[in-house]
Amino acid sequence: MFRQFRSEVEAAVEAALADLDLPTDDLGIERPPEEMDATLASSVAFRLAGEVGDAPPNVAATVAEAVNVSGTDYVASVDTAGPYVNFHANARYLADTLDAAAADAGYGALPDRETSVVVEHTSANPTGPVHVGRARNPIVGDAVANLLEYAGYDVDRHYYVNDAGRQMAVFTWAYERFDEADLDEAPARDRAEYDLVRYYRKGNAYLEEADEDAVEAAEAEIQSILQGLEAGDEETYERVGEVVDTVLGGMKDCLARLPAEFDEFVKETRFMRDGSTDDVAERLKETDQAVYEEDAWQLELDEWGIDKNLVFLRSDDTSLYTTRDLAHHEWKFANYDRAVTVLGEDHKLQADQLDATLELLGNDTDRLGNVIYSYVNLPDGKMSTRRGTGVMLDDLLDEAIDRARDAVESRMDDRIRDDDLTEADVERIAHQVGIGAVRYDIVSKQPAKAITFEWEDALDFEAQSAPFVQYVHARCAGILSEAAAAGIDVPVVTADADGAVDADALDVDASDLETDAARDLLREVARFPAVIEAAAEDLEPHTIATFTREFADAYNAFYRECPVVTAETDDLRAARLAVVAAAKHTMANALDVLGVDAPESM
Repeated sequence: MFRQFRSEVEAAVEAALADLDLPTDDLGIERPPEEMDATLASSVAFRLAGEVGDAPPNVAATVAEAVNVSGTDYVASVDTAGPYVNFHANARYLADTLDAAAADAGYGALPDRETSVVVEHTSANPTGPVHVGRARNPIVGDAVANLLEYAGYDVDRHYYVNDAGRQMAVFTWAYERFDEADLDEAPARDRAEYDLVRYYRKGNAYLEEADEDAVEAAEAEIQSILQGLEAGDEETYERVGEVVDTVLGGMKDCLARLPAEFDEFVKETRFMRDGSTDDVAERLKETDQAVYEEDAWQLELDEWGIDKNLVFLRSDDTSLYTTRDLAHHEWKFANYDRAVTVLGEDHKLQADQLDATLELLGNDTDRLGNVIYSYVNLPDGKMSTRRGTGVMLDDLLDEAIDRARDAVESRMDDRIRDDDLTEADVERIAHQVGIGAVRYDIVSKQPAKAITFEWEDALDFEAQSAPFVQYVHARCAGILSEAAAAGIDVPVVTADADGAVDADALDVDASDLETDAARDLLREVARFPAVIEAAAEDLEPHTIATFTREFADAYNAFYRECPVVTAETDDLRAARLAVVAAAKHTMANALDVLGVDAPESM
């Protein structure tokens, strides 16, 4: 409904400006300031004031007078407030919103675009457990993939496995070189990546501390592994693959706790074995930008504004990570309509070089989108996997669950403790709230901004955190359950054989909603699909988190002012129950985009 309302407003403003012989390139359609009682506004008068030679309020009045909203489905009236042209929705707008959202558990999802997108995220090197500093990648990446699915795209989630670089050669050498007796400590956790990371750490320590002859011999073995991979030696692939697959199996278990799951783990060596990396290197050599200097083939990318050359082939004809990633991306373009990659800020230069080189190779880089994020810190500072001093994601999630359990138990009164919530309920809520708090706190920030994770903020039931917005869903579920237990009809999600929702099955009248709080909440429900659309276009899942906080404020105002089960009349109760159902579906799906559970009780 909001999307259609916005389209009607845009068309009306554009037509008015055309009639006034004014430029229509920027209509200035936006949400009005909070003090204005309008559904949408146009700030176009600010832009036109200089051109017209009049004050913005006068320009706004002229535009408003030229606007014609007759024949629209949802625009009731137009007026001005200072420099804003305000548009007000009619009763049908709220009625259709109520019908659509209350009966549709999938409310907010947009129609199928018949467009495929591959979202590559996480892709941490399989050298050990996932640490907190990198937690933003799977959390943001999973939310981006969810968001695109809600926006109607056909999404595949990929993890690009670096199984061909020096780190994996060092890891493989160390795993084969040392045994349990050589290691200094027991695994920190009974899982494969915690076991094997000890070999990787031991190998790095050995290369730093051993005498020169021993290091030279070790480096020769490591180089032999790298050359074996480059030459397509099957035995070398198997040796490295044993380490990679074992560590990756443990990392999958960790990521599943978030949860962040993948449709495919695409190995880097795939593009060495199929010849596509060699093909890319040969094509790059033939470009005008290719130079051979400092014992390597490089690309000069000055015309793309990049002052650092891209090295794509060593003097011994071995490829680099970026060369293989170029082949990987051309494979993406051959199999998907769009490609989105979630990357840490330390890969920004590499991403720019990759984009420029893909364009140089003749690819349509408009099909490629990047989400660049900064790292997560704990108050004690940054972390390092290589030296084993990091805080692992598993530890963060364990602590989140423990703290959430304490918070839930401290909030329960004796009646709830004895009668309503079992120990299993408490444990379920602790997991939903604890892991939800981690995900929500991280995904709610703009990705480019560095963040420090603070427990007090993430688990604050009163602040605008995960528990704060999750509680809205729990309250909705509780009201609907209370009504059903009392024998009161509640909105039921109905669908035909094709999954289409029958909105007409909901026999309520939005005109019975006599309070501003109820109508304001329905307006928030109405704009949810448009929020999905805009967030997907900009690849900004944090704006969905912003929506959940604004939605929670609107719902809490409704909750305070509008008794539902005890409403004065049957018609009013039915209408308010429909609003609760609509709010429940909206919040559940907004949280689902963010990858945060929507508890039925808290």
